[in-house]
Amino acid sequence: MSNVIIALATPPLKGALAIIRLSGDGVFEMTDGLFSKRISDIKEKTIFYGTVKNLEGKPIDTVVLLAYPGPKTMTGEDVVEIIPHGSMLIVNEIVEAFLGKGASYASRGEFSSRAFYHGKMDLIEAEAVNDLINATTVEAKDLAFKSLMGEASKLFRPIQEKIAELYALIEVGVDFPEYTDIEEASEAKIAASTKEIVKDVEELIQGGREGKIVKEGVNIALVGEPNVGKSSLLNALLQEEKAIVSAIPGTTRDVVEGDLNVHGIALHLLDTAGIHETGDLIEEAGVKRSQKSIEKADVVILVVDGREERLSPQEEEIIHKVDGKPLIICYNKEDLAKKKEDGKLYVSALRGNIEPLKEAIFKALSLSEDAFTKPSLSNPRQMGLLLAIKENLIQAGQDAENHLPIDLISVSLEAAYRAAKDLLGEGETADIGDEIFSRFCVGK
Repeated sequence: MSNVIIALATPPLKGALAIIRLSGDGVFEMTDGLFSKRISDIKEKTIFYGTVKNLEGKPIDTVVLLAYPGPKTMTGEDVVEIIPHGSMLIVNEIVEAFLGKGASYASRGEFSSRAFYHGKMDLIEAEAVNDLINATTVEAKDLAFKSLMGEASKLFRPIQEKIAELYALIEVGVDFPEYTDIEEASEAKIAASTKEIVKDVEELIQGGREGKIVKEGVNIALVGEPNVGKSSLLNALLQEEKAIVSAIPGTTRDVVEGDLNVHGIALHLLDTAGIHETGDLIEEAGVKRSQKSIEKADVVILVVDGREERLSPQEEEIIHKVDGKPLIICYNKEDLAKKKEDGKLYVSALRGNIEPLKEAIFKALSLSEDAFTKPSLSNPRQMGLLLAIKENLIQAGQDAENHLPIDLISVSLEAAYRAAKDLLGEGETADIGDEIFSRFCVGK
């Protein structure tokens, strides 16, 4: 990992300026051979102005060059950032010159991975970089930034400490029985401690589920029979003519998508073909895609004609298929309804009266007040490890209550301990011996 890597840090588009980033041992000496000024003698971060040359010594462009001596850098290595004019022709010439000097083009995420391996950030913080880049709302960006600053890691470290302490307590009793002054890991203590830690882990899991909604948004499927106004409702929500609207049933034959921000949550709307029996092959394909959209959706909105007082058998069937997911029954065309029943959600896509639906969607997500302010562990890797920790702790507690031998109980605790280390990216250095000696001063 010590070789010099190079990559364009800005989008590969024409602009006023671009940023080319390099990192690795020898990057200053490599730059000396291509820059009009010597930078390898610097002892602290320095800004230069000069000319970058190609391998034949021909000037490429005048640039601002920032040099950062390691280890106090983002990657922990010597880092150079070159800011030329934003022509991709210029950028490519500069990159080719450094590649000719022996640099390698960086792979995806390699700068962040070097920061992780050099101890500049843990794995949770490294993953937050990607969340920050992909954020589509201010709220998602704020949560990602907090994780990048280590706040999500701080939520988990006390849990990691409790698991490590309990596991080390068991292992020191097994490996060093002669130390009678060390607290005994009794079955009662193991059962009580694991239950306490499980509660903490469950809070993180719930927070992760909510955090995923804030960071990634949710898929919302608009479903219903033909000609109930699903496309009109989509257009009203998006405030643009996204879907074709017609009085002819079956106009929508594919899934039409659009994004909407409601109270800081990105809603990915899916307008689907009307679900009904049809002999038209193309329309039938659209109906099948509608049914798949229901499976994909996090929240389903069943759009009903507000003039109808009862749900049709087809609409009842849709409700049956949505079993287990938040379902909102929305009565469109309220302006044509003969009477309104209490407890029903009425809207009018034609008149733009859709705020009640937006509020109903947000309410269906059941987010806590902390969801927008508290960082969370929410990506699949993090959630998978949290669930593994929880299951192993539950198993250890049950084994203790069932009076299994202590060495068998420790198997589940070890698995929880390893998963906790992996969550922070410390798995390669996970050694219970270090925990034992640091916590109990065995052998001084």
